[in-house]
Amino acid sequence: MAALDPTNHGQGQAGQADNGFADPGQGPGHFDNLEFILDVPLEISVELGRTRMVINDLLKLSQGSVIELTKLAGESLDILANQRLIARGEVVVSNEKYGIRLTEIISPVERVERLR
Repeated sequence: MAALDPTNHGQGQAGQADNGFADPGQGPGHFDNLEFILDVPLEISVELGRTRMVINDLLKLSQGSVIELTKLAGESLDILANQRLIARGEVVVSNEKYGIRLTEIISPVERVERLR
């Protein structure tokens, strides 16, 4: 990394960003510095809705019981990566299996705001 120089505002040599990552405008192979994280496993989950109940009500549940959730029928599902919201979508059926069609990707700015 280049030394901090107040005259180049965090830029490396020749005006390139000196943040340890390749500049996306550098063409093929610009993600070379990120290859080491591409195999990191993430837990992806889809949340249909939530509810709160007291232990007494939980113990009364039996086969056939209905648990009412906070989301309305037809409302978007939340897609989470490591318990962080990354997208929203809707249920689809493909080859007799459930799937999710993404309808909205949460912007990086919005994801950072949710961390606060």
